[in-house]
Amino acid sequence: KVVDDVSINVRKGEVVGIAGLMGAGRTELAMSIFGKAYGSNISGQLFLNGEEVHLKNIKDAIKHKLAYVTEDRKGNGLVLSNPIRVNTSLANLSELCTRRVIDKDKEYQVAEEYRGKLKTKCPTVDQNVGNLSGGNQQKVLLAKWMYANPDVLILDEPTRGIDVGAKYEIYCIINDLVAAGKSVIMISSELPEVLGMSDRIYVMNEGKMVGEMEGAEASQESIMSCILKS
Repeated sequence: KVVDDVSINVRKGEVVGIAGLMGAGRTELAMSIFGKAYGSNISGQLFLNGEEVHLKNIKDAIKHKLAYVTEDRKGNGLVLSNPIRVNTSLANLSELCTRRVIDKDKEYQVAEEYRGKLKTKCPTVDQNVGNLSGGNQQKVLLAKWMYANPDVLILDEPTRGIDVGAKYEIYCIINDLVAAGKSVIMISSELPEVLGMSDRIYVMNEGKMVGEMEGAEASQESIMSCILKS
């Protein structure tokens, strides 16, 4: 078992951080919640707005307003050889389709709207995502899932490999989502990031939850002591 007997809860308008060392099982937990995208023999219960839901696959998860922003944007998150506009609409194509034909004008408008919202630096939304900087690729990945209009957004290492300026912009985007009543689960290996962004923090180690604390009371020392005690 990679993840064993884990229980977490997330409220509306809240950022919940999941801290832990590499290999603690955080990504595996997030992906198994997101329509059983990882692993086999997954058991457990998932409640959304107080009602139990059964998510058989990723399509089910998206339908139930769940989104997962992967840590591997180049491998799993984006199609690097495709333009920004195509990547932006990937998770919510039904919004752009009439009788299974994609409305290219609407797709362009949507991509332009998110380019403005997230301040993505690119000459045009017809540019291939592979030509963008890491920070701008991350913004396109966020735009893709924001366009799917999720209620719960799981962010796995949302600022890995991007510069300080882009990090700050992504923190602002997360705060805007929470202000709009969305729920955010943030997995990060950077303790200052978890401490700075989270309302509550869960600590995970070797596939188990070993601690829970309020963001205001948490510190790097208290998180590390939870890991060392377990």
